[in-house]
Amino acid sequence: MSPDAAVSVRGLARRYGEVRALQDVSFDIAPNTICGLLGANGAGKTTLMSLISGQDRPSAGTLQVFGREPFDDAAVLTQLCFARENQAYPDTFAVRHVLTTCPLFLPHWDADFADELVETFRLPLNHKIRKLSRGQLSAVAIVAGLASRAPLTFLDEPYLGLDPTARRRFYDALLRDYAEHPRTILMSTHLIGEVEGFFEQVLVIDDGRLLVDASAEDIAELAFTVSGPAKAVEAATGDRQVLETHRIGGLASAVVLGTPDAAMHRRAAESGLEIGPVGLQDLIAALGAAPHGSAEARAHGQEATR
Repeated sequence: MSPDAAVSVRGLARRYGEVRALQDVSFDIAPNTICGLLGANGAGKTTLMSLISGQDRPSAGTLQVFGREPFDDAAVLTQLCFARENQAYPDTFAVRHVLTTCPLFLPHWDADFADELVETFRLPLNHKIRKLSRGQLSAVAIVAGLASRAPLTFLDEPYLGLDPTARRRFYDALLRDYAEHPRTILMSTHLIGEVEGFFEQVLVIDDGRLLVDASAEDIAELAFTVSGPAKAVEAATGDRQVLETHRIGGLASAVVLGTPDAAMHRRAAESGLEIGPVGLQDLIAALGAAPHGSAEARAHGQEATR
């Protein structure tokens, strides 16, 4: 375990009967970092966040939050906030009840910032939570998550109900407040293209396994694309680990793990191929599309980040 990490995980596993939700997951998240937790639905993201936030216990492995095991540890739990759009509240709660209850559990709560966010998202304070629209429920989760100023804040896609304009308000508020009040933020999202520039660290999970643990700077080194005539692409990438190939007629584009070396550039130039970068969203899709039983593809996906 890393004593200086905000979150330190080693060999973490969670099973539900015969279902393996997480398998042998290990990573560290440094303090005051925005970390993206990415992967398809059912990949294990929410299970992982539930374990780190002390809502569940692992079946195997160890984890520490600020140097302590989080489950049933009040000293750790008061430093955490878990914000999600589908958070359950008592039926009698109105928006104002959430704002008056949060400070009882979140010692770093900033009431002035909460009021500012309520105004930003035009939340009706006296409306019952159960009568709010999905967008308003998202806004409530965002207010709780950001105004908590918790040293470790989990954002489990709390903005799913927001329209693009409201999401932009959320992103602006997040980055502005993070710059003024740094803390560790673990953010799960499917809207990768909108937020990938925020991340200082990226974790990618697929089928309960950690495929990628990389800094934002290292993501670009994980893979590249080779595009052009299909036969030339196949010949040029034959000795490399290809995650995914798309074909249209006689043309193809392959996502290849690693970085292109001089020989690859020479073959590409001789064959009229183009070598280019892979966006984060395309990389995640390619990793997930690798053959389900391909241990080699998954191992290379992790080795590329070490």
